[in-house]
Amino acid sequence: KVAFWRSWKSLGFPMLITATIFIAWDACFTHWGIWGFNPDYLLGIYFLKMPLEEWLFFFTVPYACVFIYACLNAYIQKDILGTYAKTITYALLLIFLSVLILNWQKTYTRWTSVGLLIWLGTLWFAWKPKWLGRFYLSWLIAMIPFALVNGILTALPVVWYNDLENIDLPRLGSIPMEDPFYAML
Repeated sequence: KVAFWRSWKSLGFPMLITATIFIAWDACFTHWGIWGFNPDYLLGIYFLKMPLEEWLFFFTVPYACVFIYACLNAYIQKDILGTYAKTITYALLLIFLSVLILNWQKTYTRWTSVGLLIWLGTLWFAWKPKWLGRFYLSWLIAMIPFALVNGILTALPVVWYNDLENIDLPRLGSIPMEDPFYAML
């Protein structure tokens, strides 16, 4: 019903733009020691001090998230969160602004909060997309496989985080609190 393979023409370029932005972000954070990678779990192929697996992450995960979005649109006709999109957006903007103010000194927290404030603010105040409720629902659904996979990656650890650069709250298992929102961004 979804025939998602037909979407490559319209999906390829936006994924390349997104990957370019987040690979640059990732390269900076890796260079700064905000996070890093355990070579015991990697192939050993590196570009810009980042493993090949991390580069591939920025294509496979966005593809999977858009696939979830497309499947939800195909199988769930009602926009379940559509009527709440404004409230959700305002709540998230308020949360990210508060988190930013209280944790300015923490690099991962700061950049994730700033990115989401800009992105969600632009979405709501400039574009007011009708699909925002569906976006929030697909993000919530995507958090299920995200929690499983990221939980394993951070528990082993394949990926490690400098705890001085993320929020002072308990982790979600082994996952820093910023990660689900980095995924949203």
